[in-house]
Amino acid sequence: MGKVLIISRKSAINNKLSKYLSSADCEVVTCKSQSAAIRSAERDPFDVIVLDADLDSGRLDVLPVLKELPSSPEVIVIASLPETESAEFAICNGAWDYLPVRQADQILTAVDQALQYREEQMADMPPVALKREKIIGNSARMRGCLKLLGQAAASDVNVLITGETGTGKELFARAIHSNSPRLRKGLLKRPARSNWPRSDKNFVVVDCAALPETLVESVLFGHVRGAFTSAGNDHEGLIAQADGGTLFLDEVGELPLTTQKAFLRVLQEKKFRPVGGKTEKTSNFRLISATNQDLEAMAEKGLFRRDLLFRLRGMTIELPPLRQRPEDIKDLVRYHTRRLCESYAIAVKGLSNELLDMLRAYHWPGNVRELVNTIDGMLAVAGNSATLYPKHLPAHLRVNIIRKRIGSGAADSGEDGLTGLPPFRDYRAEAEKRYLENLVALTGRNMTRAARISGISRSRLYELISKYKINPSPA
Repeated sequence: MGKVLIISRKSAINNKLSKYLSSADCEVVTCKSQSAAIRSAERDPFDVIVLDADLDSGRLDVLPVLKELPSSPEVIVIASLPETESAEFAICNGAWDYLPVRQADQILTAVDQALQYREEQMADMPPVALKREKIIGNSARMRGCLKLLGQAAASDVNVLITGETGTGKELFARAIHSNSPRLRKGLLKRPARSNWPRSDKNFVVVDCAALPETLVESVLFGHVRGAFTSAGNDHEGLIAQADGGTLFLDEVGELPLTTQKAFLRVLQEKKFRPVGGKTEKTSNFRLISATNQDLEAMAEKGLFRRDLLFRLRGMTIELPPLRQRPEDIKDLVRYHTRRLCESYAIAVKGLSNELLDMLRAYHWPGNVRELVNTIDGMLAVAGNSATLYPKHLPAHLRVNIIRKRIGSGAADSGEDGLTGLPPFRDYRAEAEKRYLENLVALTGRNMTRAARISGISRSRLYELISKYKINPSPA
């Protein structure tokens, strides 16, 4: 039926669940520690993992690691004393379910459903080559995002793409749009529509940050002749242009509140009225939105309509910053160096190992966009040189990396009277840990209040708390 790994330090739980699952024709392996479980899962792929939250004082640090295993197992979290904070962390990090240990029948049902889901996925969704639209990277974080991209492309659900500036949100939106021909191959059991696949229709970008406040409704909904002083002719709005295709709201957090209310009705009814018009028009668009802001926090402050947020995030794809996937930098640099050299009609330049090491050492606050601009600048500086070296990097970037290197070396060697001074990265990590410990204590472990005070989103707050092994639950 399937292979199941049970991770619990309690023999009673291991034995009981193992007995029931074995009787259901499952192949069962039990482990009493995280390290042993990871070693076992790396050697042998599992379909489902049952993780006891009590394994490490209620912390679930190992959950993201388990989800990134090559077999992409479904993880069911169980707990003797369920807590809302750990349940939220589990679900946000991809857990199939979060259940009390005492509800053995529900645990077995969850395992059965997870195994059935995996069988259906294998049978009904054969591998399909994605059009990646210049999305480069095969790290575990990116593979997870690409999996969600494929699922989004095979549906018509509204998608919210989040991530820092420069992480590639528009690339992902275009990739979802361009992969919609998968619908044509019968991979979805839903009625055929004459206007599918959407990739044959328009991909319309709305830059919400650049919408003129006085003309925002005209830009979105269009207007009829005479609607206002300068309206000399009828004008088709962006929503009408997206009919049958995709409407991409970039930086949706910048959409004015008054427009949010009007747009909510458009989403619900797929109907709109041009400014000055007397009749409603329809537009069957698919909506994809993107933002680098915490819309949940904005909704709590009344800066973003919560009912609109519910509509936008039918499915969410959170793109990781470049510093969290350094293993992708080599492929990114090679791809964009080749692309830019070809665009300038010059021979493709080589890359020194020292250069790649320095690029991996930088923290990239501007993410992939900053990396591409850096490569473009290096090509201009390199001139006729056949290979790019660290000397071709911008001065500010080289100084940043060298300072880190010198700081680390001085702390290790005790030179120049700086004995015991830690590298800046370690100092910042320690400061972050102290801040989070004080924050959790100050708020009485109320994570909603902690997120509001710190200005950090709940998901990011849980990520940091997990990183520094801070227990957000009452002792």
